[in-house]
Amino acid sequence: MAESPDLERRYRVLLDLSLRVSRSLDLQDVLDYLLQAMQSAIPHHAAGVFVLNRSVPLAAVPDTNLIAGMVQTGYDQPRSHDPMLRWGTGIVGHVIRTGERVVCGDVHADSRYVVGRAATRSELAVPIVGPAGVIGALNVESDLGDAFTATDAELLEFFASAAALTIEKALLHREVLQKQWMDGQLKVAREVQAGLLPRTPPDVKGWDMAAVNLPTWTIGGDYYDFLALEDGFLAAVVADVSGKGVPAALIMATFRAALRMELYRRPTLLATVAAVNQVLLESQGRSRFVTAVFGLLDTRSGVFQYVNCGHNPPLLSRADGSHAWLDCGGPALGLGLGGGCEEGRVDLQAGDVLALYTDGVVEPADARDEEFGNDRFRRVVADTAHLTAGDVVLAVVEATRRFTRRESYDDDFTLVVLKRDGPEAAE
Repeated sequence: MAESPDLERRYRVLLDLSLRVSRSLDLQDVLDYLLQAMQSAIPHHAAGVFVLNRSVPLAAVPDTNLIAGMVQTGYDQPRSHDPMLRWGTGIVGHVIRTGERVVCGDVHADSRYVVGRAATRSELAVPIVGPAGVIGALNVESDLGDAFTATDAELLEFFASAAALTIEKALLHREVLQKQWMDGQLKVAREVQAGLLPRTPPDVKGWDMAAVNLPTWTIGGDYYDFLALEDGFLAAVVADVSGKGVPAALIMATFRAALRMELYRRPTLLATVAAVNQVLLESQGRSRFVTAVFGLLDTRSGVFQYVNCGHNPPLLSRADGSHAWLDCGGPALGLGLGGGCEEGRVDLQAGDVLALYTDGVVEPADARDEEFGNDRFRRVVADTAHLTAGDVVLAVVEATRRFTRRESYDDDFTLVVLKRDGPEAAE
């Protein structure tokens, strides 16, 4: 028996849809084509095509919309704040969560219905199913009761099947483009962040200095700096912002700006620490914190004054084989813990090596989850203290990589080494 002219028209629309959407990788174009085809095939007063935001878990109430892309027609106003779009409620939300089609002859008798337009009396919604599961839904609404039949539902499912693969490809294409854009932005951010760190250690007669910063991600939260001050004084700082990635990098930039401004105008380390702590509290609240070691080196006498704010204690490896951990100070910055800070002081003699570092230097773990640790770190520095500061840095990097049998680190790795060369520094 020959098919009815109406069915033939509907399937021609379906074939045309398949041909048109298969030629496009733009998600919005695909959704527009799909909406136009639906308007030609199934009589309705409002319709929408909704595609899931795949970065949002269905099981949770997200902070961002569940829907990544949509087209719609016939609604009283844009549905950008619709609860269905925000949290996946309503009949469309039910379809997306269960993968089941819904043919509803009277929406007001269905507890799942969320009002999108006042005139709607019946609704039909079907899932769009990709290789990995439900990726969206098609929805049509009518001002008439019982407006949609099982045949309409089957035809809408055909539409969804015809478009599913192309939508999946368009989603992947969008994700690739977004990743390329993000990678480009992160590359720029890394270049900016690298510009915030010293290009080379300072060249000070009688002293040898070296440093390395290896972020775990493209950008990180570790920071080190040298600032040449008046009368032969050199400020040195190593800091670690809680967390990783972009948020930590932004806090690090705030910390750097506050530190440099305060070091140039504050007469003491303790005053500088207090001022920087206040800046962090005012700008970041107490959600994140910074651990840091602030040091002030008299390059003529070798006296090193420091304040340790909740940070890994710097290692002083003496030329005579002894060592000390510099732990005088107070709590981490930005927590609002209060309490006084204590300033420490040591004298660096010829051949002494001072190593300031972040926890990424001593916490790398091997396959048995054993950390590199302070003792191994101390031995590497002591064994190479007779070499240049750059050799000490390189030896620590190589030792941690041999220990973990990996080239990369799970946390940002920052190490600064200051070595007093010889008697000419005291002249």
